[in-house]
Amino acid sequence: MPATDTPRSCYHCGATVEAGAHWSITIDQQAHPLCCPGCEAVAHAIVDGGLDSYYRFRTAMPERPSATPADAERYQVFDDPGLQARFVRQRDGHQVATLAVDGITCAACAWLIEHRLNALDGLASSAVNLSQHRLQVSWDPSQLTLSRILAEMAAIGYPSQPYEPDQAQLRLKHQSRQMVRRLIVAAVGMMQVLMFSIPHYVDSGDLSADFDQLFAWLSLALTTPVVLYAAQPFFLGALRDVRSRILGMDVPVSLAIGGAYLASCWSVVSQSGDRYFDSVSMFTFFLLFGRYLESRARAHYGRQGNVLASALPSAAVRVEANGDERVIPASKLEPGDRVRVSPGSLIPADGVLTSGVAQIDESLLTGESLPSLRRQGDIVHAGTLCIDSPVELDVLRVGDATRAAGILDLTDRAFAHRPRIAKVAEQVSHRFVLNLLIITTLVAMAWWWIDPSRSLWVTLSVLVVTCPCALALATPTALTVAHGRLRRAGVLVARADALETLARLDRIIFDKTGTLTRGQLRLAEHRRLTADCLAGIDPRQLAAALEVGSEHPVAHAFRPWRDARVTASDIRNVPGQGVEGYLAGQCWRLGRPDFALTSQPPLDVPGDGLWLLLACEGQAVAWFQLHDQPRTDAAMTLAAIREAGIEIEILSGDRPGNVQPLADQLGVAQWHGNASPEDKLTLVRKRQQAGEVVAMVGDGINDVPVLAGADLAIAVAGASDLTRTRADLILLGEPLERIVQAIHSARQTRRIIRQNLAWSVLYNVVALPAAALGFVPPWLAAIGMSISSLLVIGNALRLRRAAPPSSSRLAVAAHAQ
Repeated sequence: MPATDTPRSCYHCGATVEAGAHWSITIDQQAHPLCCPGCEAVAHAIVDGGLDSYYRFRTAMPERPSATPADAERYQVFDDPGLQARFVRQRDGHQVATLAVDGITCAACAWLIEHRLNALDGLASSAVNLSQHRLQVSWDPSQLTLSRILAEMAAIGYPSQPYEPDQAQLRLKHQSRQMVRRLIVAAVGMMQVLMFSIPHYVDSGDLSADFDQLFAWLSLALTTPVVLYAAQPFFLGALRDVRSRILGMDVPVSLAIGGAYLASCWSVVSQSGDRYFDSVSMFTFFLLFGRYLESRARAHYGRQGNVLASALPSAAVRVEANGDERVIPASKLEPGDRVRVSPGSLIPADGVLTSGVAQIDESLLTGESLPSLRRQGDIVHAGTLCIDSPVELDVLRVGDATRAAGILDLTDRAFAHRPRIAKVAEQVSHRFVLNLLIITTLVAMAWWWIDPSRSLWVTLSVLVVTCPCALALATPTALTVAHGRLRRAGVLVARADALETLARLDRIIFDKTGTLTRGQLRLAEHRRLTADCLAGIDPRQLAAALEVGSEHPVAHAFRPWRDARVTASDIRNVPGQGVEGYLAGQCWRLGRPDFALTSQPPLDVPGDGLWLLLACEGQAVAWFQLHDQPRTDAAMTLAAIREAGIEIEILSGDRPGNVQPLADQLGVAQWHGNASPEDKLTLVRKRQQAGEVVAMVGDGINDVPVLAGADLAIAVAGASDLTRTRADLILLGEPLERIVQAIHSARQTRRIIRQNLAWSVLYNVVALPAAALGFVPPWLAAIGMSISSLLVIGNALRLRRAAPPSSSRLAVAAHAQ
């Protein structure tokens, strides 16, 4: 018979190793095959942690959790295209969905979920929003199905379902009520058990043995529901951690509660030894109380996000071609539909006003407290409120394409990607649990040799007092509060690292047109030079035809002269130079003189200000002078930034003669004109090579390369869609002073996170030796651990109450860093 290859089994989990798999682990100078990168990561973590004896002495392969056929079949309903249309989006050739995840308790859960999913073929990315218990996944539908992802999540103990704001809030409300019930049981049990424990502690010999035994059995009866019901989440979390071979903070908590409870039960039955029922109930209560406060803070900011997610109305009034009105579901609207919105109603889609003048409340999207006046031709957005007059609009974007949906998606992406300091805290927390268990074992062995009667309660004190709850909460709680505060102020954080970068900026570079100025250019003057090309047509109409479809502020200046009879083809935008197109078979250019006149020496600009030249086949046709005003708060904003110790620079593609007056007016000494996108990127890289952390603030497509090259990209309100997708921070309203508020919040957040981490480390450095030396009884360990966690949460919540900064306060904060 021909020889056959014996199938190889994974050394870690026992699964079959496919041919060509290159993962392995070396133990005792012998390489062993592994089936996937997940097993390789876990195996190396075990060996690197000095626990390779686990492989030498194990007697069986670990249980491999997997979804049952029933589970897989149950989740197949989510592969239906009609159902997926409600929550699955397309992005860069992949399908993207946000899932609501049950069972997340700490950073180790996020690590496990991401590493398990990333091992699936066809999964492009997975990112856990630790603060709101959401997961954003992106996958290739030709290789992977959503039902497989959901089944995999259920298999590792984190059942999930597509995120829907209303349903998510119902689940949070149910979880909150259940937590309150557990908290009440723990509180009542703690108070009663303490009452029965006091005579035992203060007994001077007057308490009879019968009463002491009675109080012991009563304490056992009252502590049992605390352990079996109130502490149930800790045991379930620890069981999941053990099955997944990822040590979270539920493991030491469960060991402490379970160990103390079982030892106390044995003490009651055998009528010997110490009882710790009071410590068990007290520890459970304080730990639940800390998690309850954390969940309340998370639910509060979750509701803020859900207000945005549920901003679109469920119904809309569509105007038919014959003028009749028809009420339809808002999800049925399509681009091109005409919609009528009554006063007091929410606008159901992004669109252009075709009739009416109304005050629109845009506070949900921009943070502006005052309504904005919108007229015919203006763009309004879904989720905003029509206040005083009925309007009609032509729909441009619906559903996930609306600005409200885009903001929510950016917010999810920001929460899902944790900054560097958060990742470091997660790694430290994960390793801390492993080291804690090793230290606890050594302490137990040492006290068993020194004084066996004290070994148990000293060991319990070490487990309880050093629980890494504060360390795990130090960063995500502060980030959640900071994101919520900035969102209310009209600043959208699109990347979590943005806050960390913002807090250590050395220089901010501003674009001019549309950034430091209003970007609402108007045509102040035009001078016709020749009438040879397309005689009889106003040059302003020709320029308007070339600017059709552009989002640049220059295009808005020519919008009043658009004529449907004058159209251009093959329009090409040249960033930083101008626009080119064909009319009646002739090549027309509008922009800088050296761009418009390709074969002739450039003409001298007629005067000061912004001048554009219109040329046909290299022949000058007309000059246009455009005028723009600086933003009202530009000078105040730049002064505040400068006082904060951050250098300011203006970098513009405009003529130096137009840049210098604005720079002088705003008090900016460093400025550059005639800068192409390549020139801007070169200058930013030069600043970075000098060791500076550089932010770029811009709005146009020509700013995209330099925004991508800067350490931090900030897009102002009204920026192009492409610019917003490349930005790390997005200003949702007009005021530039929100950049000052963002800097202040970022520095406060960094300071709070450092304080939290420092406190967590200091607490454990002091508490661990004290507990190991026998100076901390279990009940005091429970109080100390709980107070440590509450201090971290309370310190992070100070960000919510911080007052908006003035320029002087920001400067003081800068010198304090």
